[in-house]
Amino acid sequence: MLDERYLRMARIWAENSYCQRRKVGALVVKDKMIISDGYNGTPSGFENVCEDENGSTKSYVLHAEANAITKLARSSNNSDGSTLYITASPCIECAKLIIQSGIRRVVYGEVYRLTDGIELLKRAGVEVELMEEL
Repeated sequence: MLDERYLRMARIWAENSYCQRRKVGALVVKDKMIISDGYNGTPSGFENVCEDENGSTKSYVLHAEANAITKLARSSNNSDGSTLYITASPCIECAKLIIQSGIRRVVYGEVYRLTDGIELLKRAGVEVELMEEL
């Protein structure tokens, strides 16, 4: 099944993250083509260190889906009607970006500790599906 393959690819993409606490990967797929990708990490030009000396995630670390969506903004592609595959469910801030970008479906691999992002996506009519690793 394509959903399983794309989610597996997002998991592999997460391996690119320099974050120690959690590595998250995302792919945006439209018409069976990957049009963007992302993983969690620091903004361009910053050192690739996501956590402070106490092990807490730095406030400016970008989430995987935010990286994928902003990467789209710099390309000639658009995400209207696309599907986002992400290794962990989106937070509320990323859910807002997903809604505004026109992504219509989100497939995720594990539940993040906060569920308000998923609830907001459902409220906006975005199809959401949890697809845990087999």
